Amino acid sequence: MNKFNFKKKYGQNFLQDMNIINKIVNEIPALEKDLIIEIGAGSGNLTFKLKQLNTKLIAYEIDLETEEYLNKLQSINLKIIYDDFTKRDINKDLNYFSYNNLYIVGNLPYYITTLIIKKIIDSNLNPKEMIFMVQKEVANRLAAKPGNKEYGYITVYLNYYFEIYKIFNVGKNSFMPIPKVDSSVIKFISSNKYKALDENKFFTLLKDSFQYKRKTLLNNLKKYNKKIIENILLKNNINLKVRAEQLSIEIFIEISNAL
Repeated sequence: MNKFNFKKKYGQNFLQDMNIINKIVNEIPALEKDLIIEIGAGSGNLTFKLKQLNTKLIAYEIDLETEEYLNKLQSINLKIIYDDFTKRDINKDLNYFSYNNLYIVGNLPYYITTLIIKKIIDSNLNPKEMIFMVQKEVANRLAAKPGNKEYGYITVYLNYYFEIYKIFNVGKNSFMPIPKVDSSVIKFISSNKYKALDENKFFTLLKDSFQYKRKTLLNNLKKYNKKIIENILLKNNINLKVRAEQLSIEIFIEISNAL
């Protein structure tokens, strides 16, 4: 791809390291009757290896210039869609195949990682697992635990839907062109562990809780019933001066449900 016109506006850094590609594919437990969505097929290197799993496969790619590489991979079980994943009616696209379980994989552009994951959640795609290559700092944030400075609203929001694991780091030299940042591969496993009584109010509570990171939880939640929040904190032996970044998702759900 030495002559390919890499486009900054698409955040194009194509994965070239076949060892990394094989490690990613080995993390996907998809079977023949399952469907894999690949977001950002690019050069087709990962697409080629995904095809070898003999599942059904839908690959999204926004850059029409990649047709030269991707069209060679077309088959009865592979549908390539040249469009912006974030603007598609994904559920309509899924009608192209019948399948058992859905898996989603991709090397996500750093600047729209959260937007893409939110699109998946809002579309109710219900994937069994997702495996993404993302910027290392983003992976640290998404997989952070309570008490870690990287732990924030987006961490808790995604933990409501998925168990999140950082699998391995990937150096800059695995890509063409070489990016300015290191990357990590992160896995999302669908989870039904948590259930808020009112999800909209729960997510609003989360946003308000993390609104000012240096403020205590109670200072951020002044418009809420302080006594209810204090009672839950005390019941769980939590200092009333606690900050949001120190609380687990279980405590947030308990507070939300009580309110």
